[in-house]
Amino acid sequence: MDLAFTLHAEKRMQQRGIPPLVVELLEQFGTPTRCPGGAERLTFDKRAKARLRRAVGARGLAIVDRWLGIYTVVSDETGEVVTAAHRRHRFKRK
Repeated sequence: MDLAFTLHAEKRMQQRGIPPLVVELLEQFGTPTRCPGGAERLTFDKRAKARLRRAVGARGLAIVDRWLGIYTVVSDETGEVVTAAHRRHRFKRK
């Protein structure tokens, strides 16, 4: 899978210690949610973690466990990852 990152996203991933491999897993197995600005937020919710566990096994899941609380924002227009961060609070759903 070939992901495109904005310069902002690359900088934030480096600052926050988020490896590109985990962002790729999030892109593949994460659950999308619409953001207010027209972008898409990808998170690891309960179902996404179950899909990931089936794909990589319990050991693989244990390796990436520390990064399962991250989220990414993907642009609708370009398809690029705009930013990545650790989730500090719950997101409101409509």
